[in-house]
Amino acid sequence: METLTLPAAGVHPVVLRPAKANDVAAIVALIAADQLGATRDGVRDHSDVAAYTAAFRAIDADPAHLLVVAESASDIVGTMQLSFLPGLARRGALRAQIEAVRVAESFRGSGLGTAMMRWAIDEARRRGCALVQLTSDKSRTDAHRFYQRLGFVATHEGMKLQL
Repeated sequence: METLTLPAAGVHPVVLRPAKANDVAAIVALIAADQLGATRDGVRDHSDVAAYTAAFRAIDADPAHLLVVAESASDIVGTMQLSFLPGLARRGALRAQIEAVRVAESFRGSGLGTAMMRWAIDEARRRGCALVQLTSDKSRTDAHRFYQRLGFVATHEGMKLQL
């Protein structure tokens, strides 16, 4: 993955880059810093650290997955995961799945989220994907408007089964 300098979202430029192992704590903090993440994410004990570390290693080792961070002045201010899923549907099309998009509260409204998503869409195109998909919790109405402004359309009803 190439390092991409995004439009300045403040005093310091923002750089999108692959996540490193020492970014995991900051990524988890971003994921846990909202009303939904606060109920299911965060570090409470050593087993949580071990679980996040194992997940990072699995993502990092698999070329079908990219975990990226947006960094400004050595602070992690955004993150997302981009996964590339081969399938037989749509004539064997490759699709990109975007997950866990988070932007630090201090950077919301700065254009950072839009720049991150545009980069992800361009990366999916570069890899030959036929479509980009994502899910967003039904309660995240602001996020839905954001994705719609980027051209995403709610064409399917998503379902999950907790295990």
